[in-house]
Amino acid sequence: MTVRVEADGVCVVACAGEFDQDTVGLLEVTCERETASAKLLVLDVKNVAFADSSFLNTLIRLRNTRPLVLAGPLPAQLHRLLDMTGALALFEMREGGEQVG
Repeated sequence: MTVRVEADGVCVVACAGEFDQDTVGLLEVTCERETASAKLLVLDVKNVAFADSSFLNTLIRLRNTRPLVLAGPLPAQLHRLLDMTGALALFEMREGGEQVG
């Protein structure tokens, strides 16, 4: 996971790998500590290999506490998780090189 703070108050957190109940804590801590003052949090999820309900719960909590955008494209497994749970409509999506912010 890497964090990039941009001059316009946008903070981009690039997520990669697997996120489940044993590993999602790092994302939570990173977002609490490193992105607290961001005007917009962008989670780059294109390299998420696996995500379970813990990851989904974290996304929803983050969305409820600050402006949040998911940058993709969404991996197939994450898209299925969001679609099957009805959560896909909760998130603003940005694809590829689309300008964020």
